[in-house]
Amino acid sequence: MEKREELYRGKAKSVYKTDDADRLILLFRNDTSAFDGKRIEQLDRKGMVNNKFNAFIMQKLEAAGIPTQFDKLLADNEVLVKKLDMIPVECVVRNYAAGSLVKRLGVEEGMKLNPYTFELFLKDDAKGDPFINESHVVAFGWGTAEQLARMKELSLKVNEVLSKLFDDAGLLLVDFKLEFGVFSDGSIVLGDEFSPDGCRLWDKDTKKKMDKDRFRQGLGDVIEAYEEVANRLGVPL
Repeated sequence: MEKREELYRGKAKSVYKTDDADRLILLFRNDTSAFDGKRIEQLDRKGMVNNKFNAFIMQKLEAAGIPTQFDKLLADNEVLVKKLDMIPVECVVRNYAAGSLVKRLGVEEGMKLNPYTFELFLKDDAKGDPFINESHVVAFGWGTAEQLARMKELSLKVNEVLSKLFDDAGLLLVDFKLEFGVFSDGSIVLGDEFSPDGCRLWDKDTKKKMDKDRFRQGLGDVIEAYEEVANRLGVPL
């Protein structure tokens, strides 16, 4: 697989074309951002840890019947993926109250949500990734009702699979965000990444935060926490 020119540079990953029209290479960088990119720092080993963590999770999801963008690891910080036409909507599943939900509704952090909640946000840093609903997505042409239904179905399946995986590792899957795209055959496929950058993970007993909130809140030991989660899951780093 030949790596060609850079197609897109995000806050933490770069996307490269390949000699296959249906495949891309993602480069996981050490950049760590928060607050819609207003704060960016370099954290040693972060690209490697997130790349291998993501590969491990995506393969677990594939085994559970969830179609993902992942094809294969190429290097410590590079992965080969399917090229998707990304839908600019983030799907957020919450099992416990945290983050923006606490700020919006004034509920207590850590409150168990029964049942879980499912939310949609427009992926637009300039607008602060605003909270939207299904009607907005269809009305503005960001996606169809059928695509949204499939995205929700897959998001809830991901929650079912990963909640058990993390629970078995002594962790609470507090919440997470997912992004989806359309593959060349028209199918909806899970894209982007699943790592501690895009979810909240707490130790079941101590409620210690093991995710990017350590960076957002200045708690320190960010990558050490990521590596501890990876070790508990058995991710080969």
